[in-house]
Amino acid sequence: MIIVAVRENGIRMHGHAECSVNGQDIVCSAISAMTCNLINSLKNLTQTKIRAETDIGMTKISWEEPDEKGKLLIDSWFLGLVAVNQNYNCIEFA
Repeated sequence: MIIVAVRENGIRMHGHAECSVNGQDIVCSAISAMTCNLINSLKNLTQTKIRAETDIGMTKISWEEPDEKGKLLIDSWFLGLVAVNQNYNCIEFA
């Protein structure tokens, strides 16, 4: 199970989808790709200042005040997670 906590000032995620063996889990891969894309997009397409920390099975992203583009990207990322969860039931939103 992947635990996702979205707060006003950031995102914390940890865990694994456990839909397949490590290294072959397409659900974990999809969520990781969406989250890496969020980090890169916030850094390169917005004025939102972020700090990101990633490790195996863990991601932390923090910000002070996302701009409008940043808010849109965060909302889009969240909608993607909800869609993945509807199909695979592997995310717990905390």
